[in-house]
Amino acid sequence: MGIILAAAGFSASAQEVDQIDYMPEISLDTRLGYNQNFSERSGRFAGDGLYLDINGYISPNLSYSLNHRIASSYYGDDITGFGATNWLTLTYEVGSFAFTAGKDALLMGSFEYDAYDLDSYYDMNSAFYNALDCWQWGVSAAWYPADDHEVILQVANSPFGEGFDMFSYAAGWRGAWDFYESYWTVNMWQHDAGKYVKALNLGNRFTFGDFMFDLEFMTRSDSMKGLFNQDFTFLFAPSYEITDWCRAFSKFGWERNSSFFYGEDGENIFWGVGAEFFPLKENRDLRLHVAWTSNEYTCGNALDIGVTWKMNLTRIMKGILGKKRN
Repeated sequence: MGIILAAAGFSASAQEVDQIDYMPEISLDTRLGYNQNFSERSGRFAGDGLYLDINGYISPNLSYSLNHRIASSYYGDDITGFGATNWLTLTYEVGSFAFTAGKDALLMGSFEYDAYDLDSYYDMNSAFYNALDCWQWGVSAAWYPADDHEVILQVANSPFGEGFDMFSYAAGWRGAWDFYESYWTVNMWQHDAGKYVKALNLGNRFTFGDFMFDLEFMTRSDSMKGLFNQDFTFLFAPSYEITDWCRAFSKFGWERNSSFFYGEDGENIFWGVGAEFFPLKENRDLRLHVAWTSNEYTCGNALDIGVTWKMNLTRIMKGILGKKRN
């Protein structure tokens, strides 16, 4: 859902400046398929959306990134203007620091929450993922104290606010070692004058060869007293790269939902299993998937079969221009 867009924090050397390609990377991303909801005894063909994705450099230290929903069944097709923009950011890098401004994802220590929309299977996700609007205007600063380590601070509009005086604050740390990657954040989201939801999000990723799994714990509350028992999510998401063209994945989660977030108290068990197939040898721009999901919050039991296509317009144009020159 969200993507941390602070770029690698270092200044470009003269050699690196010469290597920078100022032609933007542009793609049209889409996913479509068939969903059979066994709980409701209904099925349909549908598209999840059509997304425009642009990334590039203005100067050696200044980069930009845009992701815009041209159409989306998940968010609704009547979105207009910046309401249809997932992120629109400018990032300036200097030394071991990077500064980002614009519309971006809320900093959230969760690999599930941080996944790109079209890489995420919504009915396999937590109620928290599906309930909180992550795309907000704000600013962030990142510091890279060492290789593969990042400390991030973010100030943005609150997901609970509609005016100009509601903000959210976050501090995060990402680190990577040979087999372990951390993604931890503490958050405060303002929901009323002087009142905040407090959250602690602990994302952990382990990789052993072709086997990988995420182990995450997220907890939030409008009071410190209820931080660890009012509203929380626990999930385990293993995956295995069977071959270069096939990946198996699954997810198992349990959460306690409070009326503050969802209108009523309750618990939710969500899980799913599936596989992804990549028919192109040269890249993974084309992906086929099949997934069985079970989620009490969204749809019950469902089978999802579909295809995701990342149409790399920059690569297509370079190919056309190359053929014309020849």
